[in-house]
Amino acid sequence: MFYHIRGSLAYLDPTFAVVEAGGVGYKLTISQTTYDAMPPRLTVSEQPVVKLFTHMAVREDGIELFGFYTQEELSAFKMLISVSGVGPKAAMSILSLLTPEKFALAVCTDDKKTISKAVGIGPKTAARIVLELKDKLTKEMSHQEQDVQTGFEKTAAVVGKSQSALNDAIDALTVLGYSRSEAMEGLRGIDPSLSLEDMIRAALKKLMKA
Repeated sequence: MFYHIRGSLAYLDPTFAVVEAGGVGYKLTISQTTYDAMPPRLTVSEQPVVKLFTHMAVREDGIELFGFYTQEELSAFKMLISVSGVGPKAAMSILSLLTPEKFALAVCTDDKKTISKAVGIGPKTAARIVLELKDKLTKEMSHQEQDVQTGFEKTAAVVGKSQSALNDAIDALTVLGYSRSEAMEGLRGIDPSLSLEDMIRAALKKLMKA
């Protein structure tokens, strides 16, 4: 129903924000990651304008609106709630612990231990998250195998990274909602001396400007 909400930041708490748009104050549940990215409120008369991407969850006991500072975090949230047994509360717990980049890295590198550090997330749930999301990536790879191989070879030549490092970066960007061809284009020309996480962050900046 809502794609994003843009308006004045009327109230900010580590767990929710109130954005006033068109005379209506929208309460949005947020993660720690979004909270950290939000501009500070100054005074009642000097409220910064913000834009939050949204997801609306409808339950028997009510409707809850979730807000995300970036599309990447929203994409990560949607991926998480697609996993059996993972609801919005658990997804927000994970995204409060991990940025979208770190979440994608944890999934792609089978780092269940890091995911299980989120409040309310046990080892079994973390393992299920990794298993189900990596399965989706495998299916995506099979559909685009020829394009991936061609694009990968070009990217490897430009970036100067090992096949393993590039594969991890490509998979992480795919988890965040980009196609494999978009991921490889985003990585093209990235400084080869960067760490894997910084490569992903730099690629995201390029893709968001495209």
